Amino acid sequence: MFTRRDFLATATAVAGVHWAIQADAQAAFDPTPQEVRIKKEFEPGLLMILPRSFYLYLVTEPRKAIRYGCGVGKAGLEFTGSATIDVKKEWPTWRPTQEMIERDPRTYAKFVDNDYVQPGGPGNPLGARALYLFQNGVDTYFRIHGTTQPETIGQAASNGCIRMLNEHVIDLYARVPLGTKVNVL
Repeated sequence: MFTRRDFLATATAVAGVHWAIQADAQAAFDPTPQEVRIKKEFEPGLLMILPRSFYLYLVTEPRKAIRYGCGVGKAGLEFTGSATIDVKKEWPTWRPTQEMIERDPRTYAKFVDNDYVQPGGPGNPLGARALYLFQNGVDTYFRIHGTTQPETIGQAASNGCIRMLNEHVIDLYARVPLGTKVNVL
């Protein structure tokens, strides 16, 4: 469970990583995983997502993180805040939320007025792996997942989830255990 103290400590530390993010913003966007230096305040194992720069950081040790490029939610649909990874799935099944179906019934026509769930596999929008974000034990319905639309990495194009290239989410999936803390700023 996240406490107010955890949230404030993370928010304060994020201000300290500004120098690294600012350097990223000045460079051309590169989704390739790279080891980067960060402030020592960040706890190893923490996932931080900075939607405005389209990067996800996995803190690997004090002052070091792996930075992955990602895609994020469209304006008004994005997830922000703290969560934990409480479920992980390889080749997950998928069904859009009712809100997604109502927003765009033409795109999600095969899901209207039924309980159809798309099987996992290469054509599934969640891609090769999915990390399910929970708050206080409750599913947020937001995910960190692969994608069938690699061209959306580095863009705000999803219905709120964090998208990664399939090979990158496979790497991340292997590195993070259940219970991993996630902060989306």
